[in-house]
Amino acid sequence: MKEVTKEVYLKWYEDMLLWRKFEDKLAALYIQQKIRGFLHLYNGQEAVLAGALHAMDLSKDKMITAYRNHVQPIGMGVDPRRVMAELMGKVTGTSKGMGGSMHIFSKEHRFYGGHGIVGGQIPLGAGLAFGDKYNNTGGVTMTYFGDGASRQGSLHEAFNMAMLWKLPVVFIVENNGYAMGTSVERTANHSDIWKLGLGYEMPCGPVDGMNPVKVAEAMTEAIERARSGGGPTFLEMKTYRYRGHSMSDAQLYRSKEEVEEYKKIDPITQVLDVIKDQKFASTEEIAAIEKRVKDLIEECVKFAEESPYPEIQQLYDVVYAQEDYPFIPHKL
Repeated sequence: MKEVTKEVYLKWYEDMLLWRKFEDKLAALYIQQKIRGFLHLYNGQEAVLAGALHAMDLSKDKMITAYRNHVQPIGMGVDPRRVMAELMGKVTGTSKGMGGSMHIFSKEHRFYGGHGIVGGQIPLGAGLAFGDKYNNTGGVTMTYFGDGASRQGSLHEAFNMAMLWKLPVVFIVENNGYAMGTSVERTANHSDIWKLGLGYEMPCGPVDGMNPVKVAEAMTEAIERARSGGGPTFLEMKTYRYRGHSMSDAQLYRSKEEVEEYKKIDPITQVLDVIKDQKFASTEEIAAIEKRVKDLIEECVKFAEESPYPEIQQLYDVVYAQEDYPFIPHKL
């Protein structure tokens, strides 16, 4: 694994703090009705992304996930201003304001969504990996999904074909304890989701998803296996979300005490504790990081609010062109 240096810890802290505060701002904007539709937040799960990015090669590796998908593209290199604009439905957004919260995409940065169909991205991730193997790109696809999606039949079909063809894909279930409001214990007669890989003789195992170092270690091994032709891995990231399934979730299925207990192992706090213990940064330097994050988020909001909404004509510019039906001009 690439060494976890002082610089890595400082980057982790700044990145994860940005992701957390970015989404805290999204929650506030949602309440103000500046963001419409559904909004699923990632608070608490940041170490899963931070550790994965440390292990990835962003020049060729891909990522695909479900609809809890705002901070992943930022981590992959997408301008956070464009993500904010997309959430507000503005033309400067990643999908020109037509994707919204659940469908953030960036082909340029190899981030392929953002999918609203539960489990729908699992076979798509295997398909992206098939393309990499067919074209011999050397890339690996990180395919993320939630614990609820692990009960979908599409998972088993994708696992079977990925193992059969030794596809360069890493399947990652972000087990945050609840599929919407249903606990893992109530969705199957077993709670160790990673064991689903055993039926396909797929390398698999559990990972502490609240610790970016543990995530990076597991992801490095899985990515190296995939890149060297060894095929897929299935990892269960044991994590937790502090907010509800979406902004409309009253969270009646769990206690406030349970949430507070998990906050004691908050990934951002864990990283900050190491920074302080190892004297990687002074109090002033930490404050400077926090100010940079705050300023960037304010800049994102300003950019999004000042951006225009799409013109109605755009609806006609993004449909499929048909040669024998030349009556609608296509621009995009």
